[in-house]
Amino acid sequence: MQRAIIYFLAGTFVSFLLNYFLLGSQGWALDLYYGFAFGAAWGMAYFLDDEKFTLPQKLGISFFGMAVLVVAGIFLFDLEKAVPSVIKFSMVFVAYYIFASFKSSKSLRN
Repeated sequence: MQRAIIYFLAGTFVSFLLNYFLLGSQGWALDLYYGFAFGAAWGMAYFLDDEKFTLPQKLGISFFGMAVLVVAGIFLFDLEKAVPSVIKFSMVFVAYYIFASFKSSKSLRN
């Protein structure tokens, strides 16, 4: 759990800095929101990369995370700005498990 939180914070920080300084800022609040989506996906993917979670549980929890991102984005911004956060979240989440699939243990934890 501690590493998942570290990955969440590091992913949020790095993504925010990249969006804000290198990729063209859309405002610090929106860049922080997108960074939060990136960090949440990375931390959640690491947390769920455990044998105790079944595939349906992993899918359900990740969809719940995406729903929370959309609802928060709608309240903070609007739907047009909330949807890219879900795209970033799902891309990071899928990329994590693609990288893990190349290992013999099928996990990036080991």
